[in-house]
Amino acid sequence: MKINRVCVFCASSRQVDNDYLEAAYRLGAILAEQGITIAYGGGAVGLMGELARGALAQGGKVIGVIPQFMFDLEWGYQDITELKIVNDMHERKRLVMENADAIIALPGGSGTFDELFEAITIKRLGFYVNPIIIVNVKGFYNPLVELLDKCITEKFMDIRHRLMWSVVNDPVEVLPAIRNSPLWSSDSRHFAAI
Repeated sequence: MKINRVCVFCASSRQVDNDYLEAAYRLGAILAEQGITIAYGGGAVGLMGELARGALAQGGKVIGVIPQFMFDLEWGYQDITELKIVNDMHERKRLVMENADAIIALPGGSGTFDELFEAITIKRLGFYVNPIIIVNVKGFYNPLVELLDKCITEKFMDIRHRLMWSVVNDPVEVLPAIRNSPLWSSDSRHFAAI
């Protein structure tokens, strides 16, 4: 599978443990070293800022998408390849996911969860068919993975839905996980409702 562009969801918090920041920086560097364009939320701090800095340090292309109100608050990273200013959070999500060969979720808060769950939902409905990779730094996503498994065991989702995402523990595992992700098809909408 040729990977040209990925979407990365992650946090902008400045107060998180340094392990999360380092993982974001390494992911950015790894993707840039492979010539992969990163689309993300356009932030300059937290995991967002480190992701972009890691990519830029390796000469990578980084496209940020940020709502106008966040830009007005000076949350945008001005020194990336391209910073697109949009009207709202919905438009931001749509643009960062557009043309993504894979969606990657680093740790984050409610915004990251919202984005990740939207990606899983549109994959379940067959509107997105590419890999979704959850980067489980320090076991951050363990409760979420357990919850998704519970959705399956309690019959809110089909067992086949477990193939929609892959979980890795380290950024170095992301590209192999993308390449080894099970194929998904728009035909999946036929078992979206169970």
